[in-house]
Amino acid sequence: MTFTASPAGMPAPARPLVSLRSVSKTFSNGTLALEHMSLDIGQGEFVSLLGPSGCGKSTALRIIAGLGAPSSGSLDWPTSMHDATGKAEPEVSFVFQEPTLMPWATVYENVWLPLRLRGISKKAAASDVREALAMVGLEKFETAYPRELSGGMKMRVSIARALVTRPRLLLMDEPFAALDEITRFKLNNDLLTLWEKFGWTVIFVTHSVFESVYLSSRIVVMAARPGRVFTDMGVEAPYPRGDEFRTSTVYNDCCRQASDALDAAMNASVPA
Repeated sequence: MTFTASPAGMPAPARPLVSLRSVSKTFSNGTLALEHMSLDIGQGEFVSLLGPSGCGKSTALRIIAGLGAPSSGSLDWPTSMHDATGKAEPEVSFVFQEPTLMPWATVYENVWLPLRLRGISKKAAASDVREALAMVGLEKFETAYPRELSGGMKMRVSIARALVTRPRLLLMDEPFAALDEITRFKLNNDLLTLWEKFGWTVIFVTHSVFESVYLSSRIVVMAARPGRVFTDMGVEAPYPRGDEFRTSTVYNDCCRQASDALDAAMNASVPA
């Protein structure tokens, strides 16, 4: 078997980094986006939320990020950082589907933004900004403007902006969906290299079976609306992964099983 009930080679943590407990979300127009979704995310995991468009993947991600509140259920986000008032702050960064860069600002200024919002001066932030740019291979482009960059480079800037705060949890909402296949493969490889090096926890939203299998230590397949966990599978394939993995029998088998699970999830009846 290429799928297991838990991530391959990763012992279950004593306490999850993030826990959703029976989370439901109903929007003001009456749309039930999530229903009774429960999920634990362990420290250091790379977890993909896989499902068709409209199944609530992005809604779940935004709730974890604190960009939206559940209508019912609970979110447990154990925190260790606090703001000036003593209020706990989750150590989380978010990469959106679009780069969402400020077109009038340089690459440096775009990456500096989250530190600037924390009151850190441009000069004081220099080492952190340049380190983040170096992580994504853009150290020579800090004075460039978004209009001068390719789509892949813009997404690298967006990732650097997320990394500059040194998060424990990196949330990514289909960040490579609009890119060509060659650029997407390259950024997949770069992301895995950074994840392995720095030990982040990543939750990655995608509707691509192939991308989810390539990246993930674990795949959470979501059923169509109302969104909920249909099945939760660990991927038995060692890291590091590269181009040879994409053409391997193990990869093909994993993709076939994930595709079957996704098909079953899309055809699952709504629970009574």
